[in-house]
Amino acid sequence: MDHIYLDHNATTPTRPEVVEAMARCFAAGLANPASQHQPGQRARRVLEDARQRIAELLGAAVNCPQPDQLIFTSGGTEANNLAIFGLARRDASAPGQIVVSAIEHASVLEPAERLMEEGWRLDTLGVDSLGVVRPERFASLLGPATRLVSVMLGNHETGVVQPVAELAVVCNAQGVPLHTDAVAVAGKLPIEFRRLGVAALSVAAHKFQGPLGIGALVVGHGTPIRPMLFGGPQQGGVRPGTESVALAIGMQTALELWHREQDEHLRQMTALRERFEQGIKAGYSGAVVHGESAPRLPNTSSIAFPGLEGQILLLALDMAGVACSVGSACASGSTELSPTLRAMGLSNDLVASSLRFSLGVTTTAAEIDEAVRRILHVCQALRGA
Repeated sequence: MDHIYLDHNATTPTRPEVVEAMARCFAAGLANPASQHQPGQRARRVLEDARQRIAELLGAAVNCPQPDQLIFTSGGTEANNLAIFGLARRDASAPGQIVVSAIEHASVLEPAERLMEEGWRLDTLGVDSLGVVRPERFASLLGPATRLVSVMLGNHETGVVQPVAELAVVCNAQGVPLHTDAVAVAGKLPIEFRRLGVAALSVAAHKFQGPLGIGALVVGHGTPIRPMLFGGPQQGGVRPGTESVALAIGMQTALELWHREQDEHLRQMTALRERFEQGIKAGYSGAVVHGESAPRLPNTSSIAFPGLEGQILLLALDMAGVACSVGSACASGSTELSPTLRAMGLSNDLVASSLRFSLGVTTTAAEIDEAVRRILHVCQALRGA
């Protein structure tokens, strides 16, 4: 056992079945799915079948008189950007208001801040000490000028699941579209787009053992959305550019496999996460599991090691063969303390001593036990130093 990988929220290893499915697709020599000739039409059928199946697996309605839409993107960041800019700017009227939670990923926060620079009003929905948004304060933030709300389904750092369906009821009553970033949730918990009641939902294939380079934005029927890119009729002109049939097949295959095995994986990851946290708390006095008593993703554990510097601990653990993170991979290298943990009202010392550990379906009990042993050994050595 060389390196123990506990950073599955950053990316997951691509399943061999996914690689094989994509290889078959490449070997078939499919044409451009936008071409009108017969080879192009064959490619189009394969692509649209994959699109329909992915949408179904995410709980969207496709075979009905009022179908939802699934737009392929390059990943979660593009899907979130398309949702924020495309939904907020869905009409040509003057800038309005956008509401986001305080714990959003940078790919939601930064587009929202960009709108603020253009004259939009940006309001933030806070969270409690467990990292759960405050629904009781939500309705008061909405008004006639509200164009969009974005609240993530599950946090990428703490794993805390948000009451998105409850917020969607309020938004729908006021005619405000609600987008949810479900990138951290896909492949960890079942997703039911229509049951959530949201207007749009983002996912990324590499978070559930699919290929890098493809994600999707699911958009509810009748929800207008403006494109960010121009230059082609693909995907209704909302996201022009030649679609990759092989990537779509890889994403479909990964999601199919997760859907088939989800019950087993949920039990396995939950049990291993609890085993991991119990081991750390038993061996490190004062360790704090953030959001421990809130509903969480089964694979995610954010732990503070009071008395130690998180960045130093991260590097020491890497040398000891344990891969984890200080937060989102998209914020790697930033010296800023975690916005998510700060929004929870935690002290700077507690935030600065925190690391994120995220398990995957390939994680084993032996790896968990060895990881706990290595982590405690490194902590002891750092404390002694």
